[in-house]
Amino acid sequence: MAERLALPLVLPNPPPAKALFSIQTNHFQQQQQQQQPTISTLTSSESQPPNVNLPLQGFPVVDRSNYRKPLDSLPLINSSSIPRTRTRIGKARDLNRGKPWSNQRLSSQGRLVLDALVHPSFERNEIDGALSRLFDYHQGQSCLNGSKVDAFCVDVLGVIKGLGFYKKYDLGVSVFEWVRNRDDWRLWLNNSVVAVIINILGKDGKVSAATSLLNSLHKDGFELDVYSYTSLITACASSGRYREAVMVFKKMEEGGCKPTLITYNVILNVYGKMGMPWSKIISLVDGIKAAGIAPDEYTYNTLISCCRRGSLYEEAAMVLKEMKLAGFVPDKVTYNALLDVYGKSRRPTEAMEVLKEMEANGFSPSIVTYNSLISAYARDGLLDEAMELKTQMVDNGIMPDVFTYTTLLSGFEKAGKDDSAVKVFEEMRAAGCKPNICTFNALIKMHGNRGKFAEMMKVFDDIKTCQCAPDIVTWNTLLAVFGQNGMDSEVSGVFKEMKRAGFLPERDTFNTLISAYSRCGSFDQAMLVYKRLLEAGITPDLSTYNAVLAALARGGLWEQSEKILAEMHDGRCKPNELTYSSLLHAYANGKEIERMQTLSEEIYSGGIKPHAVLLKTLVLVYSKCDLLMETERAFLELKQRGFSPDISTLNAMVSIYGRRQMTAKTNEILKFMSESGFTPSLATYNSLMYMYSRSDTFERSEEVLREIIAKGLKPDIISYNTVIFAYCRNGRMREASRVFSELKDSGLDPDVITYNTFVASYAADSMFEEAIDVVRFMIKHECKPNQNTYNSIVDGYCKHNRQNDARMFVSSLRELDPHVANEEESRLLDRIRKKWS
Repeated sequence: MAERLALPLVLPNPPPAKALFSIQTNHFQQQQQQQQPTISTLTSSESQPPNVNLPLQGFPVVDRSNYRKPLDSLPLINSSSIPRTRTRIGKARDLNRGKPWSNQRLSSQGRLVLDALVHPSFERNEIDGALSRLFDYHQGQSCLNGSKVDAFCVDVLGVIKGLGFYKKYDLGVSVFEWVRNRDDWRLWLNNSVVAVIINILGKDGKVSAATSLLNSLHKDGFELDVYSYTSLITACASSGRYREAVMVFKKMEEGGCKPTLITYNVILNVYGKMGMPWSKIISLVDGIKAAGIAPDEYTYNTLISCCRRGSLYEEAAMVLKEMKLAGFVPDKVTYNALLDVYGKSRRPTEAMEVLKEMEANGFSPSIVTYNSLISAYARDGLLDEAMELKTQMVDNGIMPDVFTYTTLLSGFEKAGKDDSAVKVFEEMRAAGCKPNICTFNALIKMHGNRGKFAEMMKVFDDIKTCQCAPDIVTWNTLLAVFGQNGMDSEVSGVFKEMKRAGFLPERDTFNTLISAYSRCGSFDQAMLVYKRLLEAGITPDLSTYNAVLAALARGGLWEQSEKILAEMHDGRCKPNELTYSSLLHAYANGKEIERMQTLSEEIYSGGIKPHAVLLKTLVLVYSKCDLLMETERAFLELKQRGFSPDISTLNAMVSIYGRRQMTAKTNEILKFMSESGFTPSLATYNSLMYMYSRSDTFERSEEVLREIIAKGLKPDIISYNTVIFAYCRNGRMREASRVFSELKDSGLDPDVITYNTFVASYAADSMFEEAIDVVRFMIKHECKPNQNTYNSIVDGYCKHNRQNDARMFVSSLRELDPHVANEEESRLLDRIRKKWS
């Protein structure tokens, strides 16, 4: 499968280059106060399987092409001659927003009907009488030229709007149904009424009913206009049903109904929520151009927000530049959206420049502003700076909210500073700030990453206690935790529970599963998940590519990794620091040291921006390859460029120093970790045990094991194997056997390394009966011996000049191991000959 991997990733070539919004007009007049685009996490509705029978039959599947166009080659829009006056659907143009309901446009009878409907004593069975009186009232009016029809329609519209205002959604629907059930209903219903009732159903969470209503009207020959379609698109989008929103938009266009700028803006926002590739977003801009419609402030602000998911900070900056040249003045929404992009892109320096410009233009930072800035610093590991920003916001009279605390908690967790993370959580509770599901998700990740699965599941149980509910991120976090710990059965179990709980996998779920299965060594399963992502009609994004690259990296498949990187460079998706990080890991696992060094020099020289993530990766991969000088250089570069190391980076330094018995250097790193508030992880302790196990103070390896257990961490197979090696290496077989028993009692299964350690130690001391007994024991317990197992025994015989015994052992090998490979006997005999010679 690996050889064919690049094929499904190859996507259509991008079309010829164009330019964004041409600035051929002096200024657009700003007609209204800009409303902030909603920014929320992707919901499960985006990734419904293609076979689901969605409402509005016949809608096309969303195109899955993933090419991008350069930002400086987007479609020209000449807006100099396009009028700016247009009617906007929704709250933005509602003159009653924030005020008591105004019923001035209602007739006297219409006001009486509305008052009756909203009165607490009104019974639903009275609706026929109330509306009949309203109808009779208009029938009795001496109206000319059919204006009584218009007057009744105005009253119906006003009554339904009023019921929506008072949140009497069911009554509003009943009024609509009363009119719809009349034989002459086509006379009394217009698209304004339809748009309002669709809006009401959407607010009431009845999107399927809204879709069915529109289908029914269309089937009955009612000619729907853009406002009815736009209301349904908005309802779908507000409920997180993004794919359905796109399908309605496509159906509308296919029916010859031309979108307005409002429609385009809603769909543009939907594309951003779905994480659509930049190329798809720009294709939508092409549609605006083709329709001769000029963008407004909302368009520009939404475009900036669309840059968040792919960390497209350069594109966001260009959109801001175009916005200014178009004559629009950025407002607080603009700056906060741009700050959010820089925060997600780990660009704290650029974020601070935006803050300065924002303040210079008279906009005071809000809680949203500070949260975006704190996110930028926390994501980049600059936690001291993030805490200083929290202090600054408090000094300015802005109290931290749940997003502030959760961002800081997540930052400390990622850096490995668990104590600081717990302090943030305690401060949050002391301040009376109620945790939300994002907070719980961060705590689940923290405990899971430390191997504290009991604490992790307790947090999961606490979610319901605190009247929260697990969301898709909760399930994705559990999948990621079990995946990175190689617990593939738990990954499958959580995925089943997730679906049983009613959650459909969405893009992030698929991306998480790809990473989880690859971490468990199930590469084919990871690629199968990728295939199912495509079959579900979901467009791969940057995270998908990075997940696939990470899977390839674990297998050392650097050639395939380079092919995918080339596809991304060709316009499929803009690579980021995680992309190059995966490529470095692929080189390291494939033992391609020269390629790794070439890429490193490109990073050091600035050809690829030396981001903190990349420099940390260099420390990890060079440490993994046991290249001391290169590891130290990468670590020095990290510090000199002002980046803070995280727990993984420090563990890499402990590991490489420990392997070389460089105790003083190891202690320097440990001291730095302690002074900087880092919480040692299991990897830290395992590296220490390794260092001690090869030294004269080998007993200290077990002391470290006891310290792990005392701290509530669960030792893994590496922990026990290291201590067993320490005792076997020094002939302390009784202690080694005691640790072996403890290993089994802990619920872990000894692996081939465990058994080979005993075999090698017994054979080296001429205790061949004991060594062969160990082989029998491991076969009995379904652990297959490998070449090292038998090498140790024949090498032990040869070491003690017992070549004949070695040959006899080989000749009777099949009696010991009936499943031994046919070529194993000849291989071992050849090894004996070489030892003898």
